Amino acid sequence: MKAEEKRGYTEIEGVRDFNCDQIFDCGQCFRWEKNHQGGYSGAAFGRVVSVYYDAPGELLRIYGADLEDFEKIWKKYFDLERDYSAIKKKLSERDEVIRRAIAYGEGIRILNQEKWETLISFIISQNNNIPRIKKCINSLAENFGEKAGEADGKEYFSLPSPQRLASLTVEDLSVCRLGYRAKYLVETARKAAEEGRESLDRLGSDKVSRQEAFDALRQYCGVGPKVANCILLFSMGKFDSFPIDVWVKKVMNRLYGIDESRVKEMADFAERTFGEYGGIAQQYLFYYITHSKEL
Repeated sequence: MKAEEKRGYTEIEGVRDFNCDQIFDCGQCFRWEKNHQGGYSGAAFGRVVSVYYDAPGELLRIYGADLEDFEKIWKKYFDLERDYSAIKKKLSERDEVIRRAIAYGEGIRILNQEKWETLISFIISQNNNIPRIKKCINSLAENFGEKAGEADGKEYFSLPSPQRLASLTVEDLSVCRLGYRAKYLVETARKAAEEGRESLDRLGSDKVSRQEAFDALRQYCGVGPKVANCILLFSMGKFDSFPIDVWVKKVMNRLYGIDESRVKEMADFAERTFGEYGGIAQQYLFYYITHSKEL
C-alpha cells in the first residue's frame, strides 16, 4: 500500500478487499451518503471527506484529506493495514454458509469509528430502521453540533460533545424525533461529561478485555448487550464481538437452524465457529441477509 498526496485528495495504491457500497451499507455506520459521482461523502473525527474506489486499479481516493490526515485518521478508520484476504480465507474454511456470505460481501471492512459518536449512534439505533436512524443522527448533528465542513454542496456537522448534549433537556431534543431514546442520550452524555472522554477511550485499549469493556459500556443509560457489542466492534477494535439484532437472528435461524429466541446459543456458536473474527463474520452475515435475494 502506497499513499500519495495529490491536489485536493490523497490517493492510495494497492488497496484490496474494499467496496464502498458494502462498507457503508452493512449497518455499521450512519453518516455516509452516496454522492452524484458514485463515491461516498461523510463526516468523521471533525473532518468531511469524499471517498472513491477504483477496483480494477486497486486505487482508493479520499478527497478533502491530505497525507497527514490519511496517516493520522483515515488509514486506521478504514482498517487499511489489516489483511482481509487472509481473514476471509480463514473464515471460509469454517463452513459453507459463511463462505457464501463472504462471497456476497467480499469488500466489507470494519470501520474504526469515533467512540463517543458510535455510542450515541447505536443508542439511537435500537428498535429503529436505518433510514430513520440516519435522519435522527443528522438532525442531532445539525441542531446541536458544529459545522465540520462541506462536500458536494452540502454542509456536514459533527455530533454534539458530551458536555453540549449533557446541557440539553429531553424537551430540547424533541426536534430530533428521538422518542424515548432522548432520555437515554441525556443521561449517557451526563455520565460521559462527568467521567471525561478518556474514560470511554480507555475501553478500546488492548489492555482492556472485551468483557471488561462490555461491562463498562452497559453502565451507560440505554446500552443493552446488542448496542454494547456494536460499540465494541465498530469503534474499539474488539473483533470477537458478535452483535445480535433482528437481522442476525434471522440469518442464524435460516442458515444455521438456531431458533430466533436462543440468543445465547447464537453467541456461543459464533464464538466457537468464528473465534477472534466473530465481528467480521457478523458483518458478512448481516449484509448477506439484508441484501441477497436468495434468502
